[in-house]
Amino acid sequence: MRWQDEGLVIGARRHGETSVILELMTKDHGRHLGLVRGGVSRSMAGVLQPGNQVEAVWRARMESHLGAYTVEPLRARAARLIDRSHSLHGLAHLCVLLRLLPERDPHTDLFDMAEVIADHLHSLRVGAALMARFELALLAALGFGLDLDACAITGARDDLCYVSPKTGRVASRVAGDPWRERLLNYPEFLRSPNFQAPETQDLVDAFRLTGHFLERNVFMPRGLELPRARGLYIDAAREVTAHPDRPNASRRC
Repeated sequence: MRWQDEGLVIGARRHGETSVILELMTKDHGRHLGLVRGGVSRSMAGVLQPGNQVEAVWRARMESHLGAYTVEPLRARAARLIDRSHSLHGLAHLCVLLRLLPERDPHTDLFDMAEVIADHLHSLRVGAALMARFELALLAALGFGLDLDACAITGARDDLCYVSPKTGRVASRVAGDPWRERLLNYPEFLRSPNFQAPETQDLVDAFRLTGHFLERNVFMPRGLELPRARGLYIDAAREVTAHPDRPNASRRC
């Protein structure tokens, strides 16, 4: 068995004296593990850092085996992210989200989104907005997608502003206003096909929306809590979007 693919490093752990078990989110083969012989060497350690992009060749006698990787660096992001704590929080959370996907289950769209997020983690306004949209897409990939196409009450497709925390169905402003205290806000930047950097409250509402369904449908059934890195990343994004002109705000976070 052999294949070649592009992958985003999401984890690596030592195996034996000189090897590493590398975990990649690959473009066409999903989340996939493999053994990297000599992975603890100084030259390879820098390549196998989370967030880096690599070209990987996987080989095994049988498809069910762990297999072995040979990797070549494509894009080194780790060094650029390490000097800002919010970037590390965002990267840690992204890796946790990708590990929720079944192993060896291809998700090309999520790979593409994760790659874009990794490229923009240095920017909190952009990176956080992309992360919220990714969480929404991940819920759908895991079978817990929200019903956001039309108002559950009237069937309207315009001015969709609320989501039911019980059913995950969307409601228009007119239909949902009487119950708005019980509903989750559905920010405009999440429903827009074109990317836009959100205002602070829209970002808070977006993570409250995705966090509710991630916690209820994904993390709690697995006996897990929402990642601490997620909360730290959201707090940093809230501060920077609320005070965009504050000097070095993103570096302090």
